[in-house]
Parts: sequence; C-alpha cells; structure tokens
Amino acid sequence: MLFTFDLQTPSKEAMVDITHLAARAVQQAGVKEGLCMVYVPHTTAGVTINENADPDVVADILAALARIVPAGGYRHGEGNSPAHIKASLMGSSQTVIVYNGNLVLGTWQGIYFCEFDGPRRRKVHIKVWEG
Repeated sequence: MLFTFDLQTPSKEAMVDITHLAARAVQQAGVKEGLCMVYVPHTTAGVTINENADPDVVADILAALARIVPAGGYRHGEGNSPAHIKASLMGSSQTVIVYNGNLVLGTWQGIYFCEFDGPRRRKVHIKVWEG
C-alpha cells in the first residue's frame, strides 16, 4: 500500500522527524510483518535514520554537511548545488522492518526528512509491504 504525505519544511535547511508518518502508514496498512520504505521524490531533499533524542545530533549533522559541502563555486545556475549534493549524500529512501505491526527502530532512532533548499512544500511517499 502506498501513502503520500505533504510536509511543509520550516527553513532553508532542516531535519524534520517523520517517524510518526511511517508509523501511521504501517498502522493504516494493517501490516503485521513486512517492510516500510520511505521515499523522498526531490533532488534537494533526502531521508535518513538517526538519533531523535538529542536535538544537538541534528544540529551537528547539518553543521558537518555545511563543512563537507560549502556554499559557492558551483556551475549549476540555480545556485542550489550544495542542496543537490547534500541530498545525494543522504539518499532518497530508507527501508525499515515491520514486526508485530511496529517499525523496528533502535531505542534512539527516528526517520528524518532532510531539507536542504527550503522552506518548501514537500512530499513523502511511504510504501508498506506485507511479507
């Protein structure tokens, strides 16, 4: 079953916890055992799984990406090349096991939508399979 969620990102760069959207999709699909794939259909945004207990982790990730991919010196005319590169580094999908009707995530893990060219209205596609 495929679910599509709209998301308004808050700023130029942000990591938005969307774990609740994946959990809702699993619940609505009624899947007890299977897989849940979270897919971001954007070239300047990505998705990752990381710690959701300490907000400093998100700040550290964004700061590290800013150091790895500095602003300026790119050929792309829109001026958002760093966003494209950061999105490629994060990736466009994550897959999580579903067991007993729940996402199998570690104690501190959450699923994050990674915005690198916002704020924007974005989409998140979530596919849930039984099996």
